[in-house]
Amino acid sequence: MFWNSLLLAMREIRRNLLRSFLTILGIVIGVSAVITMVTLGNGATQSVKDQVSSLGSNLLQIRTGQRMMGPPGGGGGAPAFKLEDVEAIRHNVSGLSGVAPQVSRTATVVSMANNWSTSVTGSTNDFFTVGNWKLASGRSFTEQEEQVGASVCILGATLYKQLYGTQDSLGEMLRVKNFSCEVIGVLAAKGQAAMGRDQDDTLVMPLRTVQRRLTGNQDISTIQVSVQNESDITSAQEQIVQLLRERRRINEGMDDNFNVMDTRQLADTLSSTTKIMTTLLGAVASVSLLVGGIGIMNIMLVSVTERTREIGIRLAIGALEREVLMQFLTEAVMLSALGGLIGIILATLASYFLSGLMQVPYTFNAPINLGSFFFSAGIGVLFGYMPAKRAARLDPIQALRHE
Repeated sequence: MFWNSLLLAMREIRRNLLRSFLTILGIVIGVSAVITMVTLGNGATQSVKDQVSSLGSNLLQIRTGQRMMGPPGGGGGAPAFKLEDVEAIRHNVSGLSGVAPQVSRTATVVSMANNWSTSVTGSTNDFFTVGNWKLASGRSFTEQEEQVGASVCILGATLYKQLYGTQDSLGEMLRVKNFSCEVIGVLAAKGQAAMGRDQDDTLVMPLRTVQRRLTGNQDISTIQVSVQNESDITSAQEQIVQLLRERRRINEGMDDNFNVMDTRQLADTLSSTTKIMTTLLGAVASVSLLVGGIGIMNIMLVSVTERTREIGIRLAIGALEREVLMQFLTEAVMLSALGGLIGIILATLASYFLSGLMQVPYTFNAPINLGSFFFSAGIGVLFGYMPAKRAARLDPIQALRHE
């Protein structure tokens, strides 16, 4: 009986191709919209996680003030860190793989006829370890260069491209404000960080060089700490907070004048935001599935009216009510399932194209694709049942008299 109903449904769909296509259009749009929104949303979430993880492995950022976001040094009167604080963290907190003090200033750098405004970062060699930075060419700082504050610098990929293009920059002299530094290395590109900041638009110099030449003081605005094992991050964070409270003479009951941010918290916050937006967009897009289901019910009711005489003949020659019910229900399910299949194909193409346009990773999400297909088939059952039941309950004699 099922195969017979399937063949009859396929024949009816082929007989009215244009009407069948217009009937399933709502399902096609609904399925493709839901899958595309969810796929792009998942890609955006993964992109946020990748960008945050590119900041460094198991990273803790220690900043002055109580604000966890915003520019470094925006402590609202909170005292800056000193190099002694960095050494205290290095020697008293267990399980660390690197501690990098950091000072940043914006400056215009000049090389021959080219100039570019960039972020100048002063730090130590731990900066490269903590931030997962790799050298594309050249070398890092020597211990002597760090101690004396030598005028050497390492270019980020964006800065290198803007100043030198494809030319070799190693050994070249670069002017930063009123002094020059020798280019000793170029960093491998990392791309954008969270909030869209270009990590590669930077110039890295020894900490003492930036302090003496640019800031004019010994203050440190940010300390980046990398923990060896992810499971030890919470313990390390607690140790750092306790140590800094003691060093900064913060009594019990007083608020901290610094903050220690686990970058996983940033990733979780941004990811949860994108997930909420994905859910909302998917919910809005799913409304068109219900509209498509109503369209199927409408067309099936019209089909029952048009085929009343055919139904009467089938019932008169011995067809059972459940067979007529199965025929029309199968036709409705086939229409909605076909719409779901076309929607999946369109969504895959649209997601692949838009993910490249939005520069987010594309990942095929099997559960959402299968879920959308079966949901569209379920729409056919839900909205096709009433017309099918109406057809099955027709009086054969009245149906045969129908013109």
